[in-house]
Amino acid sequence: MAKTIGNPLSWTAHRLADASGHIAHSVGRIGGDERIEPRIRAMTLQDIRQVLRAGLDDFGALRTDVMFIVLMYPIIGVLLVFFASNANLMHLVFPMIAGFALIGPFTAVGLYEVSRRRERGEQVSWLAALGVVRSPNFAAIVVLGLYLAAIFVVWIVVAHLVWAATLGPVAPDGVSAFLEAVFTTSAGWAMIVIGTFVGFCFALAVLVTSVISFPLLLDHNVGVPTAVVTSYRVFRRNPRVILAWGLTVAVLLLLGSIPAFVGLIIVLPVLGHATWHLYRRAIEV
Repeated sequence: MAKTIGNPLSWTAHRLADASGHIAHSVGRIGGDERIEPRIRAMTLQDIRQVLRAGLDDFGALRTDVMFIVLMYPIIGVLLVFFASNANLMHLVFPMIAGFALIGPFTAVGLYEVSRRRERGEQVSWLAALGVVRSPNFAAIVVLGLYLAAIFVVWIVVAHLVWAATLGPVAPDGVSAFLEAVFTTSAGWAMIVIGTFVGFCFALAVLVTSVISFPLLLDHNVGVPTAVVTSYRVFRRNPRVILAWGLTVAVLLLLGSIPAFVGLIIVLPVLGHATWHLYRRAIEV
């Protein structure tokens, strides 16, 4: 029988139905079918330099496609800051910017897929990032992503409570008044110190549990517990290197966020690709 091209609505409905069926199938296998015992490698600070170079190499080869993938993030960042500034939520602007690192491992999953396919010598484009949806472990990836999203929400709530206990509870009257209160009062400095310590605790929890969890879930059909435990084992074997990696990520994200988030168009793809290569160096399956 000759094939005919249906109308766009019909084609979209069929694709959504296929995706829904795949997601339902993935949910049924969220524990993972593959049983593996990854061998954790010892790493040095030199590995961080190497994975960043590899990330830059992937970005250089695919910059047009991957920049298109992450273009939405600077836009979302600017919109968040705009709405926060116009809703008397100025004290949450920096926590929202800093908190981006908490959900970064999940938002970069498409970039891991691009690096994985390039590593295999496959033809890659920005559409390759959508291949994550068809991964047998897609539901497990989403579950781990929801865990990071929950941590982000809790961080924002805690940041608000820290502000309320120091500079609050009255909202600042404009940006200049808020900055003056932050940097010229003892309450402001108390907020900075307490907020930085609490933020470090949140960031450390995310780093330890997700430093290689998402790439592992993408590469092998394992369960979320296996991925998280393996990530912890990597940290336990290489605490100095993983902490240095977390600091590198935080600094680069901050630098990328300063000029109206525009720098994230470059920083995010490089870090996403580099994370895939870090995973490759961290474990042997």
